[in-house]
Amino acid sequence: MVYEFEGKSEKEAIEIAAKELGLERDAFDVEILEAQTGSLFKKRKVRIRVHTGGAEPRQAVAPAPRKPAPLSNITPDEFETKILEFTKRLIEGMGYSCEVGILFREDKKLGLRIDSEHASIIIGKKGKNLDSLQLLANVYAGRLGREDTRIILDSENYRIRREEALVRLAYETAEDVRRRRQSILLEPMNPFERRIIHTTLNDIVDIETKSEGEGLYKQVRVFFRGRP
Repeated sequence: MVYEFEGKSEKEAIEIAAKELGLERDAFDVEILEAQTGSLFKKRKVRIRVHTGGAEPRQAVAPAPRKPAPLSNITPDEFETKILEFTKRLIEGMGYSCEVGILFREDKKLGLRIDSEHASIIIGKKGKNLDSLQLLANVYAGRLGREDTRIILDSENYRIRREEALVRLAYETAEDVRRRRQSILLEPMNPFERRIIHTTLNDIVDIETKSEGEGLYKQVRVFFRGRP
């Protein structure tokens, strides 16, 4: 299910969404649709889109639903082993040799590192192949009864390099927009990448951002709103 909420900040909008839907924060994904910086006559506003996936919002008049029982009693070590094996088989099934290891462990998040001489192909243009592999790994994690654990795939530090590049792109685009007084529409990006652009420019008083388009890969428009 998809819902939209507004708040004075990203944090407030997310808190409103969690309260209204009766869901834990980790039970849904957040996509920033619009971030407007406040001025003397205009309040700051952040609009988000919430994707609940299989999670259903709780009815106010109904008792709190019981959490579904896990599909298995798999241990953390067994879970990691199965995820590593699945990812390796998946990539080798594409015809590319690789080694897959643990990159990091965080609360409800597990990072996997893919080492391969075919890394550029595995990553794909703008990371689309890596995103697809990551999606499949998360689906598999759900089948193991770990829907609450997000799997992050990376290779050759692509995620970090991409994030740094997007932050630079955001600032450079803002300067260009300010100089030209014309909006600029960036290339299609996935929700995570768009969120980096929105968050980076959120506190710049004369710049606004807005997502445009349909589907997973949308574009961010950066435009000049004038100084307060």
